[in-house]
Amino acid sequence: MSESLSGATTTGTVRGEDEVVDLCRDLIRIDTSNYGDHSGPGERAAAEYVAEKLAEVGLEPKIFESHKGRASTVARIEGEDPSRPALLIHGHTDVVPANAEDWTHHPFSGEIVDDCVWGRGAVDMKDMDAMTLAVVRDRLRSGRKPPRDIVLAFLADEEAGGVYGAKHLVNNHPDLFEGVTEAIGEVGGFSFTVNEDLRLYLIETAQKGMHWMRLTVDGTAGHGSMTNNDNAITELTEAVGRLGRHKFPVRVTKTVRSFLDELSDALGTPLDPENMDETLAKLGGIAKIIGATLQNTAAPTMLSAGYKVNVIPGQATAHVDGRFLPGFEEEFLADLDRILGPRVKREDVHADKALETNFDGALVEAMQSALKAEDPIARAVPYCLSGGTDAKSFDDLGIRCFGFAPLRLPPSWTSPGCSTGSTSGCRWTGSSSACGCWTGSWTPAEGCTNGLIDHTYRRNQKG
Repeated sequence: MSESLSGATTTGTVRGEDEVVDLCRDLIRIDTSNYGDHSGPGERAAAEYVAEKLAEVGLEPKIFESHKGRASTVARIEGEDPSRPALLIHGHTDVVPANAEDWTHHPFSGEIVDDCVWGRGAVDMKDMDAMTLAVVRDRLRSGRKPPRDIVLAFLADEEAGGVYGAKHLVNNHPDLFEGVTEAIGEVGGFSFTVNEDLRLYLIETAQKGMHWMRLTVDGTAGHGSMTNNDNAITELTEAVGRLGRHKFPVRVTKTVRSFLDELSDALGTPLDPENMDETLAKLGGIAKIIGATLQNTAAPTMLSAGYKVNVIPGQATAHVDGRFLPGFEEEFLADLDRILGPRVKREDVHADKALETNFDGALVEAMQSALKAEDPIARAVPYCLSGGTDAKSFDDLGIRCFGFAPLRLPPSWTSPGCSTGSTSGCRWTGSSSACGCWTGSWTPAEGCTNGLIDHTYRRNQKG
């Protein structure tokens, strides 16, 4: 029988493929909807499921509950040389809410249809959780000890900022991550097919910071039939309109510059970030995720005012999702205040920093090698995520974070954008694949993720 990258036989790979599908389905069936206010079912059931699967292969996982039902699971795999810096592999078990009526298949059924596993979290990110569990279980069952410690963290609350998940652990249990210097997590490693000879895999090395904010205007209450020159709704909506239409200036960070240089070389055409419209036109579908990393953004998302049609309210509120580039937070906040004007009170609902690290080092080489081993036309390139992940919390401990959840997309696709839509699913094909996007892509679990572990620590050996 042939050997895989990790050293497992083909039979072992097939078993891992079957297991990762079962794990993914089981996790999807556990409703972990996160409404941001503890009104959901919580992540406790998922944390217990993960702990059970890890304990079955000899680990001693611990469950940490930050609030009733809001639980995370952490375990450490002892390496051959515990004195070496450790690696953190993290994922979250919560998902954004889903309305079953909007779905082709029930979002918490884990149903298999047309070779796809359907359900909320199939891409964000119970697929990666399942891949991690499957790889770890396979390695430990076969007695393959990593050369250094690996910390596994399956976290609550990522979809609402991580306050009751990663941030809680970092603030209250930092000893769990003792010796960890680098980490891999979600939203990176997905592919962009340039041509039949080249496929770029975007590794997240930076992410925008966030200011989720509440805007408030106080006015003079009165009867709707009367003239009122101090209407809070009027003042607020005018300010929100200005903000929603504002074009923030282009700011090119080192990560975005590096990405555009790599893409320019791959496409054989110059990409000028100072001419954003022309540059984005050349990028095709991938422009949606790259465009937002060329500037700060502020998207109005909620409005609230009044309680009766003939009563002018004394107050109006709005919520805005603000994101700023690494190094440009002060500029962003100054722009906000200028655009909104003095009448609008701005306060943060949740705020977190931007991140950026260099695209170099042994871990980056390991990711490149692992991708190349599974996909001969792969080239790893850095990119900036327009959103945020639990990496923000781990950065507080000095951990260098990357987004790397390998996902080969069909050539017509440019990003795993189905993760929060109403038709999320997960597909597997081939002997070295596991979970991926519902449209028919694959993610190499037994190959690439397992290979990453091997390559990360044994860069001079193949298995």
